[in-house]
Amino acid sequence: MSDLHTVIPVPAVAPGTAGPPCAYARLRHEQPVAKAQLPNGETGWLLSRYEDVRAAFADPRLIRPLLSAWPPREGADAPPPCLPTFLEMTGRHHERVRRAVLPLFGRRRLGSMEPRIRAIAEELIDSMVAGAEGRSADLVAAYVEPLPLRVLCEAVGLPYEDRDVYLPHTLTLLSAAALPMEEVLAALYALQDYAAALISRKEREDGPHEGREGEGDYVRLLLAESRRPGSELARDDVISFVVTMLMAGYKTNMQHTGNALLTLLTHPEEMRGLRDAPGRVGPAVDELLRHVPLMNAINILVAQEDFTLHGQLIRAGDAVVPVPASANRDSEAFTDPDRLDLTRAPNPHVAFGHGPHACTGGHLTRLQLATVIQVLLERLPALELAEPADSLPWDESTPLRAPARLPVRW
Repeated sequence: MSDLHTVIPVPAVAPGTAGPPCAYARLRHEQPVAKAQLPNGETGWLLSRYEDVRAAFADPRLIRPLLSAWPPREGADAPPPCLPTFLEMTGRHHERVRRAVLPLFGRRRLGSMEPRIRAIAEELIDSMVAGAEGRSADLVAAYVEPLPLRVLCEAVGLPYEDRDVYLPHTLTLLSAAALPMEEVLAALYALQDYAAALISRKEREDGPHEGREGEGDYVRLLLAESRRPGSELARDDVISFVVTMLMAGYKTNMQHTGNALLTLLTHPEEMRGLRDAPGRVGPAVDELLRHVPLMNAINILVAQEDFTLHGQLIRAGDAVVPVPASANRDSEAFTDPDRLDLTRAPNPHVAFGHGPHACTGGHLTRLQLATVIQVLLERLPALELAEPADSLPWDESTPLRAPARLPVRW
């Protein structure tokens, strides 16, 4: 058995794969609480077992720090405070904001969005087929990349034409654990400034009554709620919402969609079964969320008090890093966890975290992925990879690794 006090590197994802790193299997067995050196040089306790990861996300002794507050710096070196994203809000503040935001992702609202998501998907497939040479194309460029951004822009109320302004900052924040603090904070403050300016622009354009009857994009609806007499939602909370959606709603969905489609294309029997039984798409989406690591990024939590886990003393102030990509392959929680089973049920994966800070947009992500798959299989039932999977180039510019191209034919 390894020395429990040795500081290990965070297990690396094999090149040309989405992960999860194979090393987590050994850690789950031998070292479920392992002290690791994070990409930015700090240390943190890696949690690799399902039970521990799930519990950590809901543990009130562990909180997600502000990006401007970790690693901690004091005195003249301390950066100015930033607004918390939804993941970083705590206590009463988090409860009141979550209450205001949850209806935006409820069944009624998503039901009204489904036809629009399908229309976008069909439009992109039409354009791909029309521009294809020899019934082949790159699925990433034509379908996987543009769809999540268009859905995000329409749902939230982000101008698509501003994408060159806000997208570079979101990519920086996704790699925050491996970048200098100054670079991360510059991107965060820039996104906050962009969100504040966007909200001011909508306020000038719309006046005081837009969105009161449940119409309009998410920003307009939240602004209307913030103006309602007695509302507990502040204007700064709407800014935080925009920043949160930019960080969580585009690149993450894009990379996971690319990986999910590659997984289906490399499991043709499973894909054919799903094509022939489209009613199974719900369980299939959850299995793809479990099987394909949605987040290989570093999830930092900070201990608020001393406690012991599996014999390791975790002290107040220590970073604790639950790893969903490892938890979702734990044989204690999932039968034959490395096998793709699109009919798996139950499927209590932790791709969206757990507890009060579970991803608010999880249902939107499910709806979007289900629609992407359904439209693709309906319109191109003979779809297959046009090149060997092991020869595909990969986008490894952030921890959310995905194929850079998906050449397909139909």
